[in-house]
Amino acid sequence: MFLARRPSPQRIDRFLRESQDLPLSYGPIGIVKADSVRPNVEETTVAIGHGLADFERARAALSSWKQFDIGWVETFPRHAPVASETVVAVLMRHLGCWSLNGCRVLYGVGGQDDAARFGFAYGTLTNHAESGEELFEVFFDPLSDKVMYRIRAISWPQAMLARVGQPIVRVLQARFRRQSVESMKRAAGGNSGRT
Repeated sequence: MFLARRPSPQRIDRFLRESQDLPLSYGPIGIVKADSVRPNVEETTVAIGHGLADFERARAALSSWKQFDIGWVETFPRHAPVASETVVAVLMRHLGCWSLNGCRVLYGVGGQDDAARFGFAYGTLTNHAESGEELFEVFFDPLSDKVMYRIRAISWPQAMLARVGQPIVRVLQARFRRQSVESMKRAAGGNSGRT
């Protein structure tokens, strides 16, 4: 949904209610899993800290959707659980307009009892400008003591404006990945560079 101005909280709430029962805009689920072979998967893997304390902060940050704490992208509801079937609205400000996009959390990776890996993937609903899936995860490499943040995504345009503006969409997606990394570095307390 493309908008000329920022939607009101009431409009965002209505969008979320209307999104609850919508189907995914693609299939099958799991197209960004590491064992899937897809030539058009975009992946960024970056060191964001060192040690278990940074890993725990990174895990808490993903649980709180801090990877979206970049100023021009927001998720609603603000404190949505990262549990399977949770529906979120992703609000983006770009090129003087706004877009509101529905996503559903599909599966987790790692877990609260996994001392080395945590994350989740969400998929686009039929009211999203793009179709596809995105995975966010943090993991701890005990050999190097590094905390790593990974984003894996695959998408293609669904809405007409997304099709027409595909080169701009790709630039915005790359910008999101870079700024998401910076947000996760701040949240984890690390300042490591790209690996």
